Amino acid sequence: MTALVALLALPLAGALAALVLPQGAVRGMVPALCAAMLAAAAALVAGMSAEGPTRLPLGGWAPPVGIALEADGLAAALIAMTVLVMTAAALAARHALDPAAAGARAAFGFWPLMLLLWAALNAVFVSRDLFNLYVGLELLSLASVGLVAIGGKAEALAAAMRYMLFALAGSLLYLAGVVLVYAAHGTLDMGLLAARSPAGTDALALALMTSGLMAKTALFPFHVWLPPAHGSAPAPASAMLSALVPKASFLILLRLWFEVMPDRAADGALVLMAALGTAAVIWGSLQALVQTRLKLLVAYSTVAQIGYLLLVFPLAGGASAETPWSGGAWTGAVFIALAHGLAKAAMFLAVGQWMGMTGTDRLDGMRGLATAMPMTAFAFALAAMTLVGLPPSGGFTGKYLLMTSAFAAGQWIWALVLAGGGLLAAAYLYRPLATLFARADAPGAALPPARAMQAVPLGLAGAAIALGIASDAPFEILSIGRPAAAEAGP
Repeated sequence: MTALVALLALPLAGALAALVLPQGAVRGMVPALCAAMLAAAAALVAGMSAEGPTRLPLGGWAPPVGIALEADGLAAALIAMTVLVMTAAALAARHALDPAAAGARAAFGFWPLMLLLWAALNAVFVSRDLFNLYVGLELLSLASVGLVAIGGKAEALAAAMRYMLFALAGSLLYLAGVVLVYAAHGTLDMGLLAARSPAGTDALALALMTSGLMAKTALFPFHVWLPPAHGSAPAPASAMLSALVPKASFLILLRLWFEVMPDRAADGALVLMAALGTAAVIWGSLQALVQTRLKLLVAYSTVAQIGYLLLVFPLAGGASAETPWSGGAWTGAVFIALAHGLAKAAMFLAVGQWMGMTGTDRLDGMRGLATAMPMTAFAFALAAMTLVGLPPSGGFTGKYLLMTSAFAAGQWIWALVLAGGGLLAAAYLYRPLATLFARADAPGAALPPARAMQAVPLGLAGAAIALGIASDAPFEILSIGRPAAAEAGP
């Protein structure tokens, strides 16, 4: 319980301190805060492994009077992935956002926004109240918009405004669904709603909340805000926005469809969600194939990778919830989410280092960089393996589980999506890899960053590979408090 409180209080207190402390003190505080968050996340996972899910009623008041926080295996896994990504982004930002180079405004604003984002993510991961989730999502959106706009350039401000409009529309749709739920059942606690008597407005409420969350997740066709937003933000901010922010709304989708209202999961709606995911895989991949800027290529890859997550709904929801393959599908989708977060953060941090050396993110300006920065190039290659789904990465484990579930269910069309998406990912990621490892035309004028900085994205990419090699421990964590759909599987 102490670890759960620390995971919420420390980043919030750090954000407030970052507003009043001098920049030098803030830059010195951040590594200590990251170390404390790493310790708190490790303590949470260790405590859950021994005692099961951790539950904390705020103020001592249990639902429906009060609000309860609960960390199960899914929340703990996302918290652990988040602390790794945030720590890596913080280390990269201390180097890349020096006030003398990045400007005082960017250097000052980044740290409170980053820590607010961290606090909001953890709050969403452990909240079990639908309105409390809305508050967490709003704080998450505001911090994200600020990080996109922090550079102050015209294209960054335009991308931030577009992001804000989509986020507000998604929030309104989600909140409308929450209002319908409360009007019908008089509570917003997920545990109490799971035992509710069904109401006639439940399907409409679920549809509204799902539509709003899809807009925030940047699922096709609501994805148009994501590439310019991620492409315009500083590299450490892009790493957080791409790796972590979509996972928050995806987690809520999982909780709504598998824990709160599994009885409202009509087969047609589940297939529609997977069809939208398929469109995201195809469209995002085709757009990534034609990009000449590496940040935009990686951003469109996020659109494609998010599409894989939606395939879990027809394979583990509705009529499939009590079948032998549903557990594998649910776990596979979570593995893909975790592997994507680690790999995509590694990619954006690597691109940021290359931009610092070349002054551009254009592919034709990065020829031969593997010679000068072999560790960073190797990190990008490992991250690419994860996104393509090659063994022994965590991405391979997730896709394997989803694909075997699709064949077991007789829904082979989703297996084709996974295979085709992997081939498309290999095609668009081959271009930057071929450019990086080509012979350089001339030696670069700028010096590469220190080896310690190059090791930061390499550590994240290595963690994505380790997720597949040492998959037993993540499996055990995810089994703690998992929904019935995941319990039915092997």
